[in-house]
Amino acid sequence: MIYSKIIPWHSQEYQSALELRQAVLRAPLGLSLYDEDLSKEKAYYHLGLFQDDRLIAILLLIPKDKTTLQMRQVAVAENFQNKGIGRRLLAFAEKFAKTQGFNHIVLNARQSAVPFYKKQGYHTVSEPFTELGIPHLSMEKMLDIYI
Repeated sequence: MIYSKIIPWHSQEYQSALELRQAVLRAPLGLSLYDEDLSKEKAYYHLGLFQDDRLIAILLLIPKDKTTLQMRQVAVAENFQNKGIGRRLLAFAEKFAKTQGFNHIVLNARQSAVPFYKKQGYHTVSEPFTELGIPHLSMEKMLDIYI
């Protein structure tokens, strides 16, 4: 059974999230997440999907102001990709955002992920730019106020 959960910073689940983010997002680029200053993540929301107590997907939500969150570090375990897990994770994040009083989510999507986000109702708000050596686009979504 797959379930969603808020992951406490610096917990064992947080360590699993770091490993998943490293494997999916940084290692393929020849980078290390552990070279970054992770102490600021204490102030972020860490949302995960689990199957049988195993983390299979993660994302971070960063409060930008009273209404806006920035979504970052969206990662789905390789053997769970293209199975609707990312869609479920975004739905959980959006519902969580609304319960916390936020109604706007912004993100920088890898260009390869833009079609996925468009299917979830996000739209582009920038020209392509390079981040971590790969093309990205800024995207956003206004959330309806109903939970």
